[in-house]
Amino acid sequence: MLETSPVQDETIFALSSAPGRAGVSVLRLSGASAGRALEILTGRALPKPRVASLRDIWDGDGEVIDKPLVLWFPAPKSFTGEDCAEIHVHGSVAILESVARRLTELGLRQARPGEFTRRAVEHGKMDLTEAEGLADLIDARTEGQRVQALSNMGGALRETYEGWQGLILDGLAQIEGEIDFADEEDVPDGLSHAAYPFLTKAMEGMRAALAGAEKGRAVRDGLQVAIIGVPNAGKSTLLNALVGRDVAITSPQAGTTRDIVEAQAVIAGLPVTFSDTAGLRESSDAIEAEGVRRARARAEDAHLVVYVVRGEAALEVASDIIYINTESDVLERGGARVTGNALSGLGVAELLSEIERQILEKYAGLENAALTRIRHVDCITAAAQNLELARAKLGNDSELASEDLRKSLKNIEELAGRSDMEQVFDRIFSSFCIGK
Repeated sequence: MLETSPVQDETIFALSSAPGRAGVSVLRLSGASAGRALEILTGRALPKPRVASLRDIWDGDGEVIDKPLVLWFPAPKSFTGEDCAEIHVHGSVAILESVARRLTELGLRQARPGEFTRRAVEHGKMDLTEAEGLADLIDARTEGQRVQALSNMGGALRETYEGWQGLILDGLAQIEGEIDFADEEDVPDGLSHAAYPFLTKAMEGMRAALAGAEKGRAVRDGLQVAIIGVPNAGKSTLLNALVGRDVAITSPQAGTTRDIVEAQAVIAGLPVTFSDTAGLRESSDAIEAEGVRRARARAEDAHLVVYVVRGEAALEVASDIIYINTESDVLERGGARVTGNALSGLGVAELLSEIERQILEKYAGLENAALTRIRHVDCITAAAQNLELARAKLGNDSELASEDLRKSLKNIEELAGRSDMEQVFDRIFSSFCIGK
């Protein structure tokens, strides 16, 4: 008879598939007592590792709860690096509640958001950037986001920063050689200068990554396209035509749009948010004036700006694309200018084509951009700054240069999640879904 007393360690469980009624639901267990809990549930010895087995599972009164497939993943060859198990039950709410109740009786506890992935990081199964890539992959809505997330989950950023680490360590070795063996006759004078090429190469790589970071984040977070213009230019009508549905109120009355109206689309494989904004004009109305302020701010922050004008009023304006809205049936296109009729839809396809062209020109190929989060940028910005300080001190103060390089390495360790980052971990993994 198997021992059925409650466990005393931090073995966790959670539903890893979508909640609610389904054909199959997956419960995941992780921790030192995952195997023992699985033995108690099934009343049998553990199945062969990584081989699905059909078993009855039992409640505490000896009644069968379900007949699921179970899998056993002994440490360290598991997702978390701990002993893990999966129970593939029929997707009934009643079954899930019964299994969860039994696991709780056995002393397991419900996992917190992201706790499985956090344990995987803590046990060295992945670094923090790979965990963030996994979270982004789960949230990916478009092909570009999927490619970017899969790249980081697969270790693209890890390979990049490990290359920088190697260069910094090579440079540090040169400097330390000069410091530690300064009195030795066979150590060349000015050995620390040999560190210069290593540090320069690392710094150039960091600067290149930082230069592409904003565009990389745009792929991850989505692009903003602001539609601006004077009142009654047809901005709201154009927004409705662009997304193919009525999302903004249209009216001949000027100043109808006061606040920003948003609508989503997918263009060139990337998520795009169109923003219809208040007409640009001076106004004594406090609400309209606030709308105009928000319109200008949205245009300032947008990745692309479409300026809508009426008839022949196509002045030179600071925008990426100009849509000349007329009441005629004449379509004209010249570079970033499109003449059409927003009400009839004339020129909308051409406008979308121009938006797609500019998105591809500015953001294509950046799905593999290394730095996709503000945290990444902060870490590598600090690392590059410390590299610059170290490089400036070569030949003058080797010991201080060495200290700056160690700080740079620490910045990269923070990127990887290998330093004391409890608060950062709490913030990052709290955004994960429970069961992941």
